[in-house]
Amino acid sequence: MPRRYDPERRQRIIDAAIRVVGEKGIAGLSHRSAAAEADVPLGSTTYHFKTLDELMVAALRQANEGFAKVVAARGAFQDPAVDLAGELAGLLGEWLAGDRVGVELEYELYLAALRRPALRPVAAEWCQELAGPLAERTDPVTARALVALMDGICLQVLLTGGEYDAGYARETLARLIP
Repeated sequence: MPRRYDPERRQRIIDAAIRVVGEKGIAGLSHRSAAAEADVPLGSTTYHFKTLDELMVAALRQANEGFAKVVAARGAFQDPAVDLAGELAGLLGEWLAGDRVGVELEYELYLAALRRPALRPVAAEWCQELAGPLAERTDPVTARALVALMDGICLQVLLTGGEYDAGYARETLARLIP
């Protein structure tokens, strides 16, 4: 039987892995569960992703794109006339008000880097991609501090199930901006 050409298969496996993590958490993700969700043979997942960590890296990289899209859509970091603290608080609010399951999924994959060293560089990419443009408005150290604070605010909202308070976020972010 000739091999069927399926250029979308790798992407379908990544999308399936994200759905599995969204439904069952990191512990529910395996090559087998991703294959079943993607409706592909098990061998396809191991062909495209030799290890589960490789699949998780691809899923985290794709999940990170959600926040990057929100950042890019706003595009106000470069304008010195824009209130940076207000812009960042608005950015967090927009992201957290979107698909809550998607945000939780991104953080679950992000925090999986604590136990899976292969994910750490991808988790760090998220911080670096945000700190880069912020450093143009502040400085590298302040940019990293702002990213850490934003990360902490998001985690608190997600972990407590509380409401995002844009005023609090703006006030605390403003305290770091020179």
